[in-house]
Amino acid sequence: MTQDSDTPHSGYYDETTCHLTDFISVTDQDVDLAQIPYATGAPRNVPCYDVAGLAAHLAQPEKRREIMAEWARILHSGAGVFVLKQACPCHDAIDQATGCYEQIIAEERAAGGANADHFAAAGSNDRIWNSLQKLALTSPATFVRYFASPAISAACEAWLGPNYQMTAQINLVHPGGQAQQAHRDYHLGFQTADISATYPAHVHELSPLMTLQGGIAHCDMPVEAGPTKLLPFSQLYRPGYAAWRRDDFRAHFEAKFIQLPLQKGDAIFFNPALFHAAGANVSLDIHRMVNLLQVSSAFGRAMESVNRVAMCKAVFPALRAGVAENLLPATALEAVLGATAEGYSFPTNLDRDPPVGGLAPKTQKLILRDAVQNGWTCTALADALDELSSRQQP
Repeated sequence: MTQDSDTPHSGYYDETTCHLTDFISVTDQDVDLAQIPYATGAPRNVPCYDVAGLAAHLAQPEKRREIMAEWARILHSGAGVFVLKQACPCHDAIDQATGCYEQIIAEERAAGGANADHFAAAGSNDRIWNSLQKLALTSPATFVRYFASPAISAACEAWLGPNYQMTAQINLVHPGGQAQQAHRDYHLGFQTADISATYPAHVHELSPLMTLQGGIAHCDMPVEAGPTKLLPFSQLYRPGYAAWRRDDFRAHFEAKFIQLPLQKGDAIFFNPALFHAAGANVSLDIHRMVNLLQVSSAFGRAMESVNRVAMCKAVFPALRAGVAENLLPATALEAVLGATAEGYSFPTNLDRDPPVGGLAPKTQKLILRDAVQNGWTCTALADALDELSSRQQP
């Protein structure tokens, strides 16, 4: 990701030092068609690809690499988004998957499942967390037909390399469903502004390299149905994770965003740092269903498996005593917490551990810090940690 301004001397980004004029200069450009020879065009600055026409190329290793390199350039230094027309050409499989998802939605409604969402008001849509696993367990044959898409596989590999980790969530927005606010996505996009600001500038540039955002259309989506609002090239603005909550940046997004209609079976992929938001469904009768793909790098994992619950329980008495006896100052406490507890909310089971009241669920580290500072008993901490572990299980 590039931008004219250099990394700040402080090594950190702050929303107060972000400049809308820099953002405008970065996003005020057009796609160079010479750089996307495999595309059929770039309507509204979004490169589009005819998957049927690319099928033979995707079956040839050298041509496949050329196409993937083109897609990677788009995501990294180009428009930041592209559309694969009919990436899922088997509409029967899509319809069968839609039926499975509608059944799951009905069952989860009846069970009173949590309806929390990251960037939309609860209740304005129907959300299925972990639609990937749920479809595989509900209808394995449908799952196989649905995900048998060489184009989607190539798109994921283009950005993340091989051995990527697929996850997915269904978003069903009914007529009258409101638009989301402009935002960036996972990882740093799911952190509060204060937490995001604690990560060094180079991590802001690393975050979007670890994930690919995508979506598979389960129905035809004219603009009135609210397909995703996008601001091409906005991923190029380096401090964007610090800036996206600012009113002036969001106002500029609302003035300049574009939307492309999609057809059933189309897939859209974009850099998670691209400013985007689900659109308002102002149609009378279109129930907009998209399977949101959130695909992660194989490298987003530690080398060793560590039982951090056991570690937290073991060190808690010593931590509590050290704080109570003023032998462990705040900075030293944070150092031990960082070495002991899991400080990140994900991965988790978002059905049982949803982001209620924020963008991310409570972490093990927050629980341990609270226990130490407020004099919990060992039993109280153990119960809280075990409950968290239970919520996080698949």
